[in-house]
Amino acid sequence: MPARILVVDDHIAARIAIRALLDWHSFHVCGEAKDGNDAIEKTTKLKPDIALLDVNMPGRNGVNAAFEIRRISPHTKIVFLTVHDTPIVCRALRQWAHGLVSKSAAGIELIPLLHRLAGTSQQGNSSPARN
Repeated sequence: MPARILVVDDHIAARIAIRALLDWHSFHVCGEAKDGNDAIEKTTKLKPDIALLDVNMPGRNGVNAAFEIRRISPHTKIVFLTVHDTPIVCRALRQWAHGLVSKSAAGIELIPLLHRLAGTSQQGNSSPARN
């Protein structure tokens, strides 16, 4: 059974693109959320295996949401999607996540990372993912 993934981003176009990428690679998107508060609510209901969290969102951001998600659903793995991929930001975010992917590299790095976190084998692309 594929990993259940919650996609969290304040931009609907980003959620649609991520969902399409995940569907193409046979991952199961169990839900979508538009901000950190919505992510926490959906995590409580859906119990995803992995939460893909945009870092910058209005209201409760991805880092704050990750902290709460880890508290309420310790089995849920956190992957940050971010436009901020400087070394300093990456080091700061790593303490809250099981993985970090730049939005600009998501098409190459996200799927291998998700396969690794889900403990599934992947076919095709074997590009290494940041972690």
